[in-house]
Parts: sequence; C-alpha cells; structure tokens
Amino acid sequence: MDNAILEKARSWVNGNYDAATKQAVQDLIDHNPNELMEAFYKNLEFGTGGLRGIMGVGTNRMNKYTVGMATQGFANYLKKTYPNQTIKVAIAHDSRNNSRFFAETTAQVFAANGIKVFLFEDLRPTPELSFAIRTLQCNGGVVCTASHNPKEYNGYKAYWNDGGQLVPPHDKNVIKEVEAIQTIDDVKWSGGDANITLIGAEIDKQYLSMVKSLSVNPEVIQQQKDLKIVYTPIHGSGIKLVPAALAEFGFTNVHIVQEQATPDGNFPTVAYPNPEESETMRIGLEKAKALDADILLGTDPDADRVGVGVKNHKGEWVLMNGNQTAVLAFAYLIEARRKKGIAQPNDMVITTIVTTEMINEVARQNHVACYNVLTGFKWIAELIKEKEGKENYIIGGEESFGLMIGSQIRDKDSVSAVALLCEMAAYEKQQGKTLFDKLIELYMQYGFYYEHLISITKKGMNGQKEIAAMMESYRSNPPQLINNSKVVTLLDYELQTGTNLLTGEKWKINLPKSNVLQFITEDGSKISARPSGTEPKIKFYFSVHTHLSNKSEFDAKLDELKQRINGIIQSMQLA
Repeated sequence: MDNAILEKARSWVNGNYDAATKQAVQDLIDHNPNELMEAFYKNLEFGTGGLRGIMGVGTNRMNKYTVGMATQGFANYLKKTYPNQTIKVAIAHDSRNNSRFFAETTAQVFAANGIKVFLFEDLRPTPELSFAIRTLQCNGGVVCTASHNPKEYNGYKAYWNDGGQLVPPHDKNVIKEVEAIQTIDDVKWSGGDANITLIGAEIDKQYLSMVKSLSVNPEVIQQQKDLKIVYTPIHGSGIKLVPAALAEFGFTNVHIVQEQATPDGNFPTVAYPNPEESETMRIGLEKAKALDADILLGTDPDADRVGVGVKNHKGEWVLMNGNQTAVLAFAYLIEARRKKGIAQPNDMVITTIVTTEMINEVARQNHVACYNVLTGFKWIAELIKEKEGKENYIIGGEESFGLMIGSQIRDKDSVSAVALLCEMAAYEKQQGKTLFDKLIELYMQYGFYYEHLISITKKGMNGQKEIAAMMESYRSNPPQLINNSKVVTLLDYELQTGTNLLTGEKWKINLPKSNVLQFITEDGSKISARPSGTEPKIKFYFSVHTHLSNKSEFDAKLDELKQRINGIIQSMQLA
C-alpha cells in the first residue's frame, strides 16, 4: 500500500470526522486495500461542472465532507465576488440516495457563511433550479444529482447568477477556492439555520406558467387533447412536474408508467437510469404498445434529459436518438413560429459542435441564425447572455437527449421538452401523420443525416491516462484515411486550430479551449473524439449524410448510412 494513501486515510480516522465515517475508513484499512486505494488515491476533483463520483468514505468519494469542502470554497468565492452584499443561493436535489442529505449539508454550509439559502422542500427537476435562481435573483445555486449515472453515483452541479452552470472565469476561480480548502476544519458546518428558507409550490406555479407560455399551437392541443401519451419518470424527479406541465398544456390522456413512478435512488427497474438506453425505456415501450399510444416519453433522475418513443413508418415502436429529437424540435419551432406570424428577423438557435449538422441546414434554409458552441448547455446559456438584447433566442439543444426552449431557464429542461414534443405529436396527428413521418419529410427537405455514438469506458487509476494517450495519439498522428475516404479537415478545439490537411491552410477556432478533435472526410463524414467531463469515458461521435428523394427509399438509404458508420468504426479500430 502506498504510504501517502495510508497516511491520508489515517488522517480521517484521527480527524474531526463522525464516528461512522472513522469506523468505515478503519475497516477499509484493515480489510479492503483495493477500495482504500480507490477511495483515497486522489481528491474528488471539483471540475468545471462541479463534483461527480461514487458515494462512500474517502477523499475521492461523494460524502458529507467532500460536499462540505466544495461548498465552503464556492461560498468563499461568492463572498469575494459580492463583497458587502446580501448573497442568495438556491439549492435543489433529485431522487438519488443521499441527495437530500447532500442538499441539506450544502444549505447548512452556505447558511453558516451568512449566505441566504432557498432550499427546495423536496426533490425537484434540475431545470427548476435554474429557473429559481433567475426568479429569486440569486447569485448562484447548486443541485445535488449525478444525472443519468448508475445508482452508486451522486454529484453536485454549481450555477451562477444567470441560472447557467459555471463558465469562465467563474469556473476556474471557484475551483481555486475549493482547492484552497485543505481540511474539514476550514468548513463552517453549522450555525446559520435562520438563513435557510424552504421553497416549493410557489416556484412550481411560476415555472409551470413559464412552460405553458412556450406553446405555439394551443388550439391544436384543444382539438387533440386526448392524444394518448405514456410517460415514465424512471424513478426520478420528473414526476413532480411533467404530468402537471402536460395538464397545463391541455392534454387529458396521460398514462404514467406506475412501475417507475415512485422516486427511488436504487432505480429498481433499470440497470442504468438513462433514457438514452433502450433497456431503460423497455417498460414504457411495452405500455405504449399495449395502449396503442401516440407517443412515449421518459426523463432521467434529475429530469433534464428526455427519451422519445414513436411509431415508425412501418407502425413499429422505435426510440429516437437525441439528434432526431433535436431536429424535430428545432424544425417545429422555426416553422410553427413562421406560420403563426410570430417569427422575428433576429431569431436565433444554438446547437453544439458534436450535434447533427442537419440543425445548421434547417436554420440556413429558413434564414435563422444558428450558432455552434462547445458541448454542454452552460455554453448555450453563456451565448444567450452574450446576445441578450440583440438577438432573440428560440431553442438550443444537443445530441445528449437535451433541449432548452425559451430563455427563462438556462439549462436543459425535459419538462418543457416533453410538453412541446407532445404538442408536436398533436400537430402531426391533426394532419394524419406521426412524428416519424415528419422526420422523414425533414430528411427529404434538408438532407438525410444519421449519427451514432460510441462510449469507451476506462475505469480506475489508469483510465484517465489511457484516455489522454488516445487523444494525444490522434492529435499528433491524425488518420489520413477513414473508411477509404481522405481526411480533409482536422479541427482541434484544444489548440483552437482548424487545418486543411490537403493544403496545410490553418485558421483559428473562436471557441474556448476544449479537448475535442474532429475529422471531416472527403465524403462529408464527421468524426468527433471527446473525453467525457463527468465520467471515465472517451466518446466518439459519427455523422454521415446522403440525399433522400422519396419515402420509399428511406430503408435502403438508412442501411447505406449505417454501413458507412460501421465502416468508419472498423477503419478506426474502435469495434
């Protein structure tokens, strides 16, 4: 056993920690050297999005002490940024095990530092936290969640005064303050209870009113109010607001998946509470089939991601991917606003560099400004702030099953997304079509784009090193051919440089630094490599496209695109 790790662990046994924590650490020292090493070999990193990790004792785990130290650092930065002012923060949490405990710990530390805290009385969707920060004019906020990660994980997302997650310079400055907290003795743990105010129903009411205001065609919903909707919250916080939002929109035929309706941090019916996973949506799909529903929707534990199931052109139930859902939503809002006569000359939409290029094409053909930012809704939020008063933000989204509709929240929001997707389904049903029919029409109009994602997990102490080595290899020796097509463009967002590999011409990428590489081939394929910021994974995004002349060609063209992606994967030896 590494002596430094052992000393760190013994400092917990001998420090001002609670008795149960001390005993748990001693048990690891005595009986479980492997887990001891994983729990103490480093400090759980407070990254640009906050904390995320496995729950348990140790410096590399989510527990009362790592959460408390992070909060003390955040509090110190808020006090430096807003000297001699009343500082306010809002705090929310999801259904995960210990989320309430971590939220209360966070509230107590902020309050002990003289900060006014608005703590949600019970679990709430992450987007409502963003909304509350803006509505209550807070200086910052925190939501305790690990989003769609497995049940062993929890996390801590930090927000700034606009309701968006931390961006430069605040992210790095908060990290410095957190790293300056050396021991738990630096943390103010208690003594500020009078600074904590519980919030709930009143914010719910205002939030739901905001969601209702996003409807473009309420008269269509009145005619299709019995649209048969199946919804699963996957044991998460969506149950608090999604059914209420659908009722606000006017839908009356909503069926909740009862097996997954009760919030439960053990996620007993799924291995992985992520609506991106077909197995996670299986129970919902079965219910949708049994009821002959019009649409199926599922939200993750903190209700910021949405999965969608519809009937395809053959009448078979399929799950749409995040790119398909985003294309439908962007196209609907752009087209519906124009038809309603409410489109503005300065309307804009925002997507991300790893999301389908089809969104850019939809915007281009409709003469709507479209901006591409780095992965993460904090960058969408930051651009909205930058363009405020000059351009009119309509919708933002990315491939990770997330949409952000309207500017009154600044993070991805599955509650408003579910409501709008149901309106879209009602609109198409009014015309005798499904959302899948509409998707094929969009492919015919704008080009048939198809995407695929591979995530490669590298766990443990060596995982990050292996991922870093993969990226360095691609950066220093970019492939010349991918699937027998020449690589013509290399985009390196870490070096902020684009390169034409045929001519050697270079140009500056005007986005913040990010460890992402993109290869664009002669046949128009785009391959993106990006280490995850929240998990020990490296993600590869593949995008290909072709023309679709009529619906009868759809299946053959889809097979062609899938084969092209398989060829890319084989060529890059990722299979």
